[in-house]
Formats: sequence, structure tokens, C-alpha cells
Amino acid sequence: MTSSAIEALYIFDHNNDCILDHVYRSRPASARIVLQQYITHPSPRPSLIYLNGINPPTVLFSIHHANLLFLSPTSTDTEPLFVLEFLHRVVDVLEEFVGSPLLASKIEGAYDVVAQLLGEMCDAGSVCNTEPNALRDDVEVTGWMGKLLGGVGLPSSSPALQPSGGLKQQLSLNPSTTGPAIPWRRANVRHTSNELYVDILETLCVKLAPSGRPLAAFANGSIAFTSKISGVPDLLLTLSASGGKLGLEKAIELPVFHPCVRLARWKDRPGELSFVPPDGRFVLAGYEVNLLPSHSDLKSWSNTHLQLPVSLEVSKSLGLSGADFEVRVIIAPPAGSGSSSASSYAARPTLGSARGSGRSTPVLGTGIVPSTAPSLQDVSVTIPIPAGVRNITDLRASRGEAFFTPADSVVEWRIPTKDAAAAGTATLRCTIVGPLDAEEEEEASNGFRFDADSGEYNEYETYQSSTTEVPKSSSLLASDQRQQQEQRDLRKIEQNSAFMPRSASVSFGVKGWLASGIRVDGLVVDARKSRGLGEGVKPYKGVKYLTVSRKGVETRC
Repeated sequence: MTSSAIEALYIFDHNNDCILDHVYRSRPASARIVLQQYITHPSPRPSLIYLNGINPPTVLFSIHHANLLFLSPTSTDTEPLFVLEFLHRVVDVLEEFVGSPLLASKIEGAYDVVAQLLGEMCDAGSVCNTEPNALRDDVEVTGWMGKLLGGVGLPSSSPALQPSGGLKQQLSLNPSTTGPAIPWRRANVRHTSNELYVDILETLCVKLAPSGRPLAAFANGSIAFTSKISGVPDLLLTLSASGGKLGLEKAIELPVFHPCVRLARWKDRPGELSFVPPDGRFVLAGYEVNLLPSHSDLKSWSNTHLQLPVSLEVSKSLGLSGADFEVRVIIAPPAGSGSSSASSYAARPTLGSARGSGRSTPVLGTGIVPSTAPSLQDVSVTIPIPAGVRNITDLRASRGEAFFTPADSVVEWRIPTKDAAAAGTATLRCTIVGPLDAEEEEEASNGFRFDADSGEYNEYETYQSSTTEVPKSSSLLASDQRQQQEQRDLRKIEQNSAFMPRSASVSFGVKGWLASGIRVDGLVVDARKSRGLGEGVKPYKGVKYLTVSRKGVETRC
């Protein structure tokens, strides 16, 4: 029988020094022993490692974040996803309270707050509360003045430093009529400007065969929501895709939702998200989209059917000696219509105010459709080079700049945003310099070789030989030289083919466009179910789309 318990949490900095050691239950192995066992495990290290060298046998869970290592050992049969999700929640909560990016110095400087957070999130191994909004009501974060007054023994905002009866008075001043207790939302939320933002981010993962036929094509989506609205709002977010309801069900696969989403509404009406949002920014939902057809013949497909903004073509073994290769980047920025999600707002009625937002995508409730088309930016091509290549020379790029990093054996080609704005084809041609063969080593030695026994340089016998060869006719000599040269060229091409790149990947970002075609149809505040919003308040609403590829579009060659 599996249990759901956290035994301990260890946090290490980039120097493998333990900056936090928090034990919840049992007697787990110490941080030093756990780290030693973790380091001895060969790389790459998975997020779950079985340590049989510790008594009792222990399973070690780990995640990396911002040069920090989070370890959690457990000696009982525990659900792995439970522990890993807890570690990710710890990271999110620490970033919310301590600040992002999460640094070791920030954790050490705010250990009083961190200790309170870890105690509230997990009690005796049982996970209690991991919502940042609810933790703000339980964990006290004092400012510098409160710390100064508390340090000299004067009353500060801490309940422990209040006079007798202070805590009772605070509890009595907390009315029970402030609304229902919602774990993910703070009580008595007030904002001077009421705003709602929806940010949809899709990350591409596409593998293409040398022929251009897609082997796999997925888009991992994340819907981030920012709520800056007073009271307890009840919202309804409507999503759509090409093909209507069936198209949306096909597009969104394996959805995951924040606890605030009412799952029954989504099951009855796919595409409708009904929820009471937390205060601030949070991840509302996540999903996965298979960009390949389900029932079509994939052999007839190519990368053009995927409508990728950027695709690659690689040609190898070019030139007389086969030492050149060429990478072509085909740039086809998505238009403002068709597959672009931004275009769907042109013919739809809108609601609300007309305040400018400066956002690059349609704004719900303004009646304004941006004139700018989806923009392609940050195009970068990465070409791994096989081991054995001494250098890459003569890098000729028609757009942008390219350079070779010998330490990483990678060619990086960066195309600026201004050059990537125009559709067309950009080329990069490179020449590899492989290892020296026997003939080149003889030529490089200038007729001398090193004798390891005597420790001296001796001339080759060919220079010392006095034998004379019978001269050949000029035609026979030219024919022999031609044949030898052809054989050398063929041998050179065969040798250089082993040092040609085997793949190339491209990174880019597209604002105002989603690969899946998913779009936001509407965002409505239910005034009947909402509380504390105020009469006549119309929150400002904005939507932003972004598709990125972090070396996600890879072409095999």
C-alpha cells in the first residue's frame, strides 16, 4: 500500500552546499549522505533514483531549478508524482514569497519566512496547503521596519510580540461574513484597477525525416491567467478551434487544470472554463496537441503541411572533396489570416472599455484589432558537429551571423528579427576540417619523422634513396596523376562524410500565433455569482498568444 508522506526536504546551491535541511517525519538519511549518493550516480541523473546503499533502502526524488538542487528522500512506498509535484509546489511558493529568480542568498536571507512556509505546506509529512494565496493569510512576511522593532524588543506586527489578548482581538476582528473560504484565493482582495489577462503559450516539439516527412509533431500548451480584480469574481473563459466542438476535443489532448476549474462544466461543454481565480498570476490549464493527422497517410505529408513558420533543409558532402555542407532556413511568417489565431477577432463583437494596453495581440472588450501581423523573432539554428572535426572554416551566411564553438562542437547561426521578418530562404555554407590523414601527416612533417627510440628526427628514406625511376611518357604520367587524384578525392569524400552533421534544430518565437489554432472566444464575468466586485465595474481584458521553439523543430539528415 502506497503512502503519501514527505519525510524530508534538502536544498543545495551550485557548490553542493546544503542551504536548507527540513525534516518532516521519520529518520531519513542526512543531507550529506543523500548528496554523496546522488553525485555518485552516473549522469544523466533521473528525477527518481533508488539508493540501495542506504539502510533502509531509500528512493531519492530530485529537481533542478535556477542552479538549486531540491532533494527529498523517502524510505516508504510513496506515489512518485506526489513527491515530485510537492517539490515543484515548493519552488513556486518560494518564488512567490522570496522572489524570482530563486537564489541561495534569498533563501538564506529570509529563512524565517521559508521555515514558516515549509511548516504550513507540510505537517508531519502530510501535505496541507500549497496555494500561495492561502499561505499569505497564514505566513507573516514582515518588512524591514517590523524586523527592526522586533529585534530591539518593541511591539511589531508579529502576534507573538503583541500584548496579552492581542491575538484574541485580531481573531475577533476577523468577520466570518467575508465570503466562503476559498483555498486558492486570499480574503478581502482589493484592486484599484480591475484587469484580467490571458496568455496562451505553446512550445513546439517537431521531428522531421531527411525527406521532410514529419516523424512526430506536438505542441505543449499552457494557459496562464492574471487576475487583478477585487472581491470574489466568477469567470467563464471560452476556447474554440477550427472544426467547432469536435475540432477542439481533437486539438486539446491530455488537459490538466488548476483546482479552481469546475471540471463538470468542462465535461458537459468542452471549451468552457468556469472558475473563481486566485489573485495574481497562475497557470489555469495545460494541454497537448498532436499536430499530425490521425487517419491520413503520413507518407504523403511533409513539413509544408504543418505550416511551420521556420523549417530547415540540410545538404551534405558538397564541394570537390565533400567537405562542405549547406543549411537552408525557409522562413514563412504566418499571415494575419488563416492559421493565425489573431485574425479570428476581426468579425466578432466586443465588450467593455477601450483603454490601450500595449499588448501585441487582440484585446477582449476594446473593439480594436491590431493591424500588425504575427511577428517572427529570435531565429537561431543549432548544428551539432561530430567529434573529430578540428575546425569549421569559411562560414558564409546570407542572413545574420554564424560562429563555431569548438568546446561544445556546435555551429550557432543567429538571424536577427529584422532579417527574419521577410519571407524567403536564408543559407549557411560551411567547410569542415577533419583529422589529418596519412598523406597530410607526411606533408605536415616536412619530410622528417620523430624516432622515439633515439629521440631524434630522421629524414624519410624516400629523400635518401638514390634509385632512379624509368621516366614515363607525359600522357601516361598525366593519366596516372588524374587517376590518383580521383582516388584521393573519392577517399577524401568518404572520409569527410563521417564528419557531416546528422541533425539541425531551429529555435524561434512567434507572437500573435498558435500552432494548434486554438483561440479565446470570450471572457465573461458572471455578475450574479460574483461578490465584492462593485456595481458598474467592467474589468479590462486582454489576450496574448505566443508560440516558441526551443530547439524544438529538428531535422534529421
